[in-house]
Amino acid sequence: MSRSELDILISWAASEDWNPGLHDANIFWNTDPDGYIAAEIDGELIGGGSIVSYRREFGFMGFFIVKPEYRGHGLGTKLWFARREKLQSRLNSPVCIGMDGVFEMQPFYTKGGFKFSHREIRFEGTGAPSPLPSSVIPLSGVPFNSLLDYDTSHFPTARPAFLKAWITQPDSRALGVMDGEQLCGYGVIRRCRNGFKIGPLFADNAVIALDLFTGLSDHAAGEAVFIDVPEINESAMQLVSDEEMKEVFGCARMYFGNKPALPDAQIYGVTTFELG
Repeated sequence: MSRSELDILISWAASEDWNPGLHDANIFWNTDPDGYIAAEIDGELIGGGSIVSYRREFGFMGFFIVKPEYRGHGLGTKLWFARREKLQSRLNSPVCIGMDGVFEMQPFYTKGGFKFSHREIRFEGTGAPSPLPSSVIPLSGVPFNSLLDYDTSHFPTARPAFLKAWITQPDSRALGVMDGEQLCGYGVIRRCRNGFKIGPLFADNAVIALDLFTGLSDHAAGEAVFIDVPEINESAMQLVSDEEMKEVFGCARMYFGNKPALPDAQIYGVTTFELG
């Protein structure tokens, strides 16, 4: 896939109400320029998707879209399996691939070798103005190596290039909570086609998560705020309930290969459905 075709794919994602971030394309592309496959007919882009490899240690499949007029002819199936096989070849053994698939496609992904892990539910609320909690600081004040270590403990592998770009993107706010010299939570909120999305939101406990959520939501005061919550984290589900957010979308987190061992109780919001 060319860089310009990724822009087209993101515009399709917007039309599917996936609500991509305004600066996702550049960050996604720079994370892995070889991590996108285009399906074409006579030079026309008719479908595509991501097959991003993180250091050959973990792969993620996302952005799976076929133009509506080309659906129902087996082209999507051909594209999906081509993506899976190509991504397998870009990873070390044993292969581990994650994906967030819409619920109605779950049986298809199961036939492709993926196993269900849990549901991730998108909630919508409204940002509220609030003084920054005293425990919360701008993430720019946190040593990057400390941030990378914390992020890596909540993601299947290190993702330094992605992380640097993600926390410094325009139209965003990135916050952290320190306990002495130890990072114990961080979150990012970014502007999207519609409102803002929080992701990731990682925290050692519910009190820290709420402080971060409050500080991030202040950045979107009066506007729509979305967060993609792993349903297996009861504290996270309680947080969005307490904030009176409503469920608007969801995906099934699935894995090909062994499921990574992650601290599920500390993952309050996933980074992105497209790249994990």
